[in-house]
Amino acid sequence: MTAGILPLNGAMSDFELVTLASQGDRTAFKLLYQSHYQRIYALSLRLCGHKTMAEEITQECFILVWQKLPQFRGESQFSTWLHSICVNQALSSIRKQKSFWSRFIPLEQETEPLSSDSSYSGLDKLIFKLPERARMVFVLCAIEGYQHDEIADLLGIAVGTSKTQYHRAKQLLQEML
Repeated sequence: MTAGILPLNGAMSDFELVTLASQGDRTAFKLLYQSHYQRIYALSLRLCGHKTMAEEITQECFILVWQKLPQFRGESQFSTWLHSICVNQALSSIRKQKSFWSRFIPLEQETEPLSSDSSYSGLDKLIFKLPERARMVFVLCAIEGYQHDEIADLLGIAVGTSKTQYHRAKQLLQEML
């Protein structure tokens, strides 16, 4: 681990921090983590709808990023690369959790999503009330800017299903408003 390389003013770019972190500099990785944690957590939370699961996904994402840092070549923004890893990790975790718990707990008895949490308001609170598939498609399309063909690939569904779920989510949100 390198020490003493980081400037005191902390004015290093993500690329510089990634370069140092990929060489084992934990302080550089900590700075990357601190600057991107909130966005990754928010994305994870919107996708899964459960605080505890979003925290786990976020941690798993950053563990995976630490392991894959040497593979980052700087051909895109670090935040874009991190975002892609987060989306894939979140969807993978949701599938695993759903598969595991569905053997023990009927779907209607699963833990309640954050829709009842008073710290969330506005659109986020309504998004948490959407059915899982509609919520994931809506978040990926409307908030994260993915196209329906990309969403279909990520979720393993047809493009038409993605469009239908997006339309369903919009209708449900309008009714809730």
